[in-house]
Amino acid sequence: MSELCLLMRIRRCLLPVIVVAGGALVCTANATAAFSWPNGAKAAVSLAYDDALPSQLETAIPQLNAAGLKGSFYLPLSAETVQSRLADWRAAAAQGHELGNHTLFHQCAKSLPGRDWVSKDRDLDKTPASRLIAEIRVGNAFLQAMDGKTKRTFTAPCTDQVAAGTPYLPLLSSDFVAMKTTVGGVVADMKTLNIHAVPVITPSEISGAQLIAWVKAAGVKGTMVNFTFHGIGDDHLQISSAAHAELLQFLASHKNEYWTDTFLNLMEHVKSQQAQSQQR
Repeated sequence: MSELCLLMRIRRCLLPVIVVAGGALVCTANATAAFSWPNGAKAAVSLAYDDALPSQLETAIPQLNAAGLKGSFYLPLSAETVQSRLADWRAAAAQGHELGNHTLFHQCAKSLPGRDWVSKDRDLDKTPASRLIAEIRVGNAFLQAMDGKTKRTFTAPCTDQVAAGTPYLPLLSSDFVAMKTTVGGVVADMKTLNIHAVPVITPSEISGAQLIAWVKAAGVKGTMVNFTFHGIGDDHLQISSAAHAELLQFLASHKNEYWTDTFLNLMEHVKSQQAQSQQR
């Protein structure tokens, strides 16, 4: 191998461990393996809560505060609890929890199976994309009035992506740092994750041990798990308050292994890491 060739191959190996055997240069890893979490954490965890439910104010937030953890709360801004308990949501934001956009009226596609609960006036199939986009942007302004922040993340109601025949999510990519748009498992690869199409797990009626198993699976992959809860011990799509508390206790006891933070903070880090990887 010529000296120039050797130097060129060394430059392509971004990690310091290099093995030379039989005249062949082997890199133990390459530039695409450079993603890392802060402070040596092996995975990240997002604790998010949709629909502005009373049990989130009464149970989830007190449990998060007791564990020293931060969550992300996605508010449909027409929700009764937003109107009647605005001070409580502002207090949650002041405590470091994220307030995310979940549209004004939580429109979902009524035509899909199991959607009898969707009212005619909140049918995404009949909502023009242009109107929905305008409503979501009004929502961002409302949220800024609540917490003073300009950066925001979004969760698509029901993970539906088409408004009156038009895919609406691509129209919002410049409005949000990141968006959760699909139901899925643990993230497979942080380097290729589309931050505007992040998958989430929506737990319901499962144990704390099952929740913890997903966290450990993310640790094995070195990626992240994005939980989107609804009711905590009450309300719809609930998990028990005991299961929720068990998960939080595990995360609080393993802070060095699993970075738990708001979805906004996590995705700001992912965005930065992906940008650095592209520059290498």
